[in-house]
Amino acid sequence: MTQQQPITILTAALGGEGGGVLAEWLVEIATRAGHPAQSTSIPGVAQRTGATTYYVEIHLQTHAELGGRTPVLSLAPVPGCVDLMVASELLEAVRAIQNGFVSPGRTTLLASSGRTLTTFEKLAPGDGRFDSERLLQVAAANSRQLASFDVAATARETGTVPSAVLCGAIAGSGVLPFARADFEAVIRASGRGVEASLRGFALGFARCGAALGGAPAPTPCVPAGTLAAQADLIELGHARVVEFQDAAYGELYLQRVERLRQAERRADPQGLQGTELAREGARFLALWMAFDDVIRVADLKSRAGRFARVRAEAGAAADDLLRIADHFKPGVTELAGLLPPSAGRRLLAWESRRRQAGKAPLGLALKLRADSISGFLALRLLAGLRPLRRRGQRYAAEQALIELWLAAVEQAAARDWQAGLELALCARLVKGYGATNERAKDNLRHIVEHLAHSNAHDIARARSAALADEAGSGLDQALLQAGAPPRAIKPVPVRWFKAGAR
Repeated sequence: MTQQQPITILTAALGGEGGGVLAEWLVEIATRAGHPAQSTSIPGVAQRTGATTYYVEIHLQTHAELGGRTPVLSLAPVPGCVDLMVASELLEAVRAIQNGFVSPGRTTLLASSGRTLTTFEKLAPGDGRFDSERLLQVAAANSRQLASFDVAATARETGTVPSAVLCGAIAGSGVLPFARADFEAVIRASGRGVEASLRGFALGFARCGAALGGAPAPTPCVPAGTLAAQADLIELGHARVVEFQDAAYGELYLQRVERLRQAERRADPQGLQGTELAREGARFLALWMAFDDVIRVADLKSRAGRFARVRAEAGAAADDLLRIADHFKPGVTELAGLLPPSAGRRLLAWESRRRQAGKAPLGLALKLRADSISGFLALRLLAGLRPLRRRGQRYAAEQALIELWLAAVEQAAARDWQAGLELALCARLVKGYGATNERAKDNLRHIVEHLAHSNAHDIARARSAALADEAGSGLDQALLQAGAPPRAIKPVPVRWFKAGAR
């Protein structure tokens, strides 16, 4: 870099993190010091498929040194010519590397070690998350120097937004020729949330310095002995199930866990394999038994803890007005789930006939203000139907499938411990809601009915295929390789429209 070349800074930030404010701060800092500077931004894509990028160029010579000349600054970054890359999310840093903006010979990379999952990671039936350790290795190998710490956690710890923390990290990196006091003066001049922003700035400054080899950075206070660390996995599962329904339902959970334990003891009386079958079976059983129906959703959305969490995430002060609007679209499936099994099945059959005739599924779009009296009472009224859940069609269907799975695990374990374990892990398939949940349970039912007597390898291959491919083509192939029939092809009705109709 020479005096005639500007310092180039590229920032990738997610929505609501203050990336635009950060760019304005950097330009203001440079302008106050007499340096020509400008910033541009490119909006990202919604639903977490890309960050908004902010590009800043700061000329190293001041206006006085330029003697009346005006430098021409670029509106967009050039691959390989970025001095400082700032990413508020780890995968966004790797995306910048993939796009060529980060170079090992020039770029200092400031990247959060925290993750905000992308849409594609969330859509994966199994664990679709990218390996964070691998992402950090890629970031370190492709940058001149890497400073990484959890920006979002630091912002929460100091009660501010990520932009303030990133500003501190930029100051702590030493890439810009400005003193710490220059950064702090601009933050003070912003006039809003100053104290919290300065706290975030200070901690970001310290943690960036520590990451680049300076003094150890202060660490957040983590309460000793959290619930997850203290409690046994089965105790946690029991607590979740009791919270979902009642003590009797919790007792049913413990009875089912004991069946898993007994099956494992019979398969491995010496305990040579440990207790993985019972432990993993109990884990997924608790998640399954506490299924997400409309009663549970209404209960979770109307809890006091939820309002406190939303207020904290939004950064709202105690005297700030906070409004929360929840959008629902209940359909026939949700209504049928609340009815007695016979009535629910008839209603589902009627909806199925409608769908086969080419009609659109019935649904009612609702918008409830959870912070209003009417909206809150509606949610609490729906949550109050919990005692009636046991009489509903959805409850009966879930329990029947759980019993089918549990019996298959017992039978498989009696033949081979490993086969029993692989079948127990198949409960992991049950996740999501709506059509995704139904498709997952159909896959599980097919595996249980056709592979319960197969070897562990075939069961594991079918489960992995089902988790990797939501469409199910991989699962069908795995079933055929195991000598089992593929899933039945479900008819999709053809919908006809008049010419010119929308």
